[in-house]
Amino acid sequence: MMDVRTVELFTSLLALIALVGGVSYALLGLWISPQASAVSEIRRLSLWLAWLVAACATAGSLYFSEVAHYVPCRLCWFQRICMYPLAGILLVAAIRKDRNARWYALPMLVAGVCLSVYHYLIEWKPSLGEGACGIGPSCTDVWFRRMGFVTLAFMALSGFIAIAALLFVQPHTPHDQLSEK
Repeated sequence: MMDVRTVELFTSLLALIALVGGVSYALLGLWISPQASAVSEIRRLSLWLAWLVAACATAGSLYFSEVAHYVPCRLCWFQRICMYPLAGILLVAAIRKDRNARWYALPMLVAGVCLSVYHYLIEWKPSLGEGACGIGPSCTDVWFRRMGFVTLAFMALSGFIAIAALLFVQPHTPHDQLSEK
């Protein structure tokens, strides 16, 4: 059985991998030919990869609240409201190969990124978060900081960014252009 600190480190590393992978894919997708094997393979799997990120983020947040007993603050709950439905929506989209599902995910991604950025910001500068939380744990409290900067809010932000990159940075091949007409 892994202890909580080990899970914190493991999920922190997963968040960094998701963030770096999503940003790298976005940059590669914009600057490298869509026919490049790495880009085309990631594009082919992008719905499944986006679902995997959402599912891992959902499972991780449930682990931290239900197993590690880290009580979520108000902003954590709002971030969960944005992330949890993505796991279901993206699973259905991946099964159906429905790339238009990105538009259903967009409002939750935008809200999730905004909430996560604000939450991460007030973790570092608590004076900006006065009034952000009501009853319950303070949104400025930090359960852990792995590697000096990875917190739960940072992990949520990494997940939202990775999902957005996988769903919206999709270089079109000539075949796609024909099939969209």
